[in-house]
Formats: sequence, structure tokens, C-alpha cells
Amino acid sequence: MTSRSESHTPDDWKLHAALLFVQVTFGAFHVFGKSLLNVLPPLAIVASRTIVSAPLLLLLALRVDRSIPPPRDLARFAVLGFLGIFANQLFYIYGLEMTTAINAAILMPSIPVFVALLAWAKGAERMTRLKVLGVGLAVAGAVAMLDVSKLASASGSLWGNALLMGNCIVYALYLVLQRDVLLRYHPITVVSWAFGFGGLGVLIVAAPTLARTDFASLSPMSWVSLAYIALIPSGVNYALNSWAMVRSSPALVATYTTLQPVAAALLAILLLGERGTWQEALGFALIAGGLVCVSRRPRYRRAAGPWPGSTIL
Repeated sequence: MTSRSESHTPDDWKLHAALLFVQVTFGAFHVFGKSLLNVLPPLAIVASRTIVSAPLLLLLALRVDRSIPPPRDLARFAVLGFLGIFANQLFYIYGLEMTTAINAAILMPSIPVFVALLAWAKGAERMTRLKVLGVGLAVAGAVAMLDVSKLASASGSLWGNALLMGNCIVYALYLVLQRDVLLRYHPITVVSWAFGFGGLGVLIVAAPTLARTDFASLSPMSWVSLAYIALIPSGVNYALNSWAMVRSSPALVATYTTLQPVAAALLAILLLGERGTWQEALGFALIAGGLVCVSRRPRYRRAAGPWPGSTIL
């Protein structure tokens, strides 16, 4: 094993580019998902994501590893699938249906808080002062961008907000618990088997709804939205998050979720003609400062993983 004291490595730009892509496209999911809920039931949307993404990811995993993990690890993949796929997606889509996209954007920044606490409790991450400052700045920036009073005043959305908070908690658990498995398996293998187990549960629950859904009546734009949700937030982003996790830390991956409100605001300006505000500019500056603090890495050692680039912080 080797050690290095540099704060950054030559491939850092790839890591941050991947995490930025994930959060911008997840931010777009709020827009596409909310529009689809006008024409499709929640379970039909979640099941459609699974039907497209799970087989592709599993085939890709078999090409990467060409083997089936042992039963002990399959059980761990099942737990990850329940948290990161089954519970995460159902909590999110039902929460989004019952509340607003703006409330979803307000609540997403709570993910790094849960991740930091869970990773610290598990002993997987050291809570340095700089890391605490970075997470705090990022959360403050996301809140500064949005009128938090809307979260409390939105009528009839209490249960939706509670489900979205549940989504944040189970996703934080997924990020923290997958870390150990990522040191022994390729990121594609981890996300693919997790998606397979979690997706199977989704399909079992959603089967009656799928049988009643009239997909033939969807407009071309609805099909585009459904294809986007099935391919990018479902398959590509899960794989990129796992790839980034093994090269960084749970705190950094989770802190990038605070960019989702930024993406939502930019999409509103570009697609809906809304104008930017000083709160959004302040929020972006705080988030950028937070990401700089969290992304500064101390000494690390190279792990003996089955692929190049796996690290232990």
C-alpha cells in the first residue's frame, strides 16, 4: 500500500464532473417526475424505471465481473436494494405526488446531514472541523436559495414532506452501507445487484397497477419524460454515485445533493422563463464554498480492490 499527502489527485476533475452531472440530472427529475404524475400513477412510474434499468445494469455487471457474488454478499446487496431502490424510490414518488417539487428541493439538502451523522456513528468517517463547516455551508446555501416558509405553509402536504424526509434517510443509509461492499466489488456490480433486488420488490408491488395502466394514451412528451427517468436518474446516476463513492467519501457524495436546488432553479429560468434572485446567487456561493471544504481530502491509502482507483479515506 502507498500513501500520499496531496489534497487532490489528477483525476479529481472526473470525480467532481460525475457528481455534478448526477445532481443536475437528478434536479431535472423533479420537473419530469412531477409532469408524469399528471398522467401516470406513482407505481407505474417507479416500475417503468425498474423494467428498463435493472436488466441493463445486471447485464453490464455480468460483463464486468463474469461471476455471481456469494450468498453472504447477495444478502448485503438485498439490503442495499431495499434501502436505495425499493424504499427510496417509493418514498420519493409518493412524497412528490402529495407535495410540491419546491418542497422536494428544500428537503433534499438534509441528506448530507444524515450521511455525516450515520458515517460518524458507524466509524466510517472522521468528522473534521473543515468537513462539518463544508456540510453546514452547503445546507445553508440550499436553504438560502429557497423560501423555507413554503415548506410549512403548503397546505395538505404534511404527509408528502414526511415521505420525502424518509426518502432522504434511507438514501443516506444506502450511501453509508454500500461503502464497505464497494471496496471489494466494482461499482457497477454493487449498484446492479442492488437494483436487481430492489427492482424485484418494486415490480411485485406494482404489478396490479402496471396491468391497469394505459401506456398507449401517453403523449410523445410523456414518453420522452419516462425514458429520461428510466435511463438517467435510475441507471446512469446510481452507477456514477457508486463509482464516486469509492474514490471519495460519503460526505462528499451526499454534499453534492445540495446542488439539486441550484439545478432546479436554473431549469426554471431556462424552461419556465423565471428570473434569478439574489437568494439564488447567495445560495450558489455558499454551496460552492461547502463543496470546496468537504472535497479537500487528507491522507488516504490505496485499497486492494479488484479494479484501479479504489481508495480508503
